[in-house]
Amino acid sequence: QVQLVESGGGLVQAGGSLRLSCAASARTFSGSVMGWFRQAPGKEREFVAAISWSDSGIYYSDSVKGRFTISRDNAKNTVYLQMNSLKPEDTAVYRCAAAFGARTPPTSKYDYNSWGQGTQVTVSS
Repeated sequence: QVQLVESGGGLVQAGGSLRLSCAASARTFSGSVMGWFRQAPGKEREFVAAISWSDSGIYYSDSVKGRFTISRDNAKNTVYLQMNSLKPEDTAVYRCAAAFGARTPPTSKYDYNSWGQGTQVTVSS
């Protein structure tokens, strides 16, 4: 089956850190660009970060650059998002996604084929 399962969300105070994990099936993960998106109440889903299969391409949104780090462990079919210096504005449901056949990491949600259900991240001020 094609599936992605996120974990690691929770409640954290401003300035704190969280690490999100996304476990994928081998069929979904292998050869795919993996990305993280987030959606806050009343807002559209937005790009956060993405990483290519070979780790040669890594991209971040300007809002998280310097604070978040995306990585992947291909042997474990898992992608991670390390979030540091969290701000209340980071509060959202975070979802991982896979883009099949992408040569460079897409930043548009429309370019991703498979999605997880999401994990809630809440940052208190």
